[in-house]
Amino acid sequence: MAEIVPAAEFARNFGRYKMQAQREAVPVSSNGTLAGYFVAPHEYDELRKLKGMRRRFLTAELSDEEAERIASSRMDPRHDHLNKLLDPK
Repeated sequence: MAEIVPAAEFARNFGRYKMQAQREAVPVSSNGTLAGYFVAPHEYDELRKLKGMRRRFLTAELSDEEAERIASSRMDPRHDHLNKLLDPK
């Protein structure tokens, strides 16, 4: 991971960081706080595509049959050890 670059340094040396962004995301800070990342166009495009692939729905949109199938489903026994993580301690 690249070192965090102060915004003033980023602005003064934009060309340098534009080239660096082709290899890795460049974290930029403002007043000591991370403000964001400067990334290459292809990285940004990939992120937009991934975000577009997310499927969202409201549980209220489920049919009664779909809701019942989900409610009656059970986890494969191979994952029983994960249930212990939910037990109150």
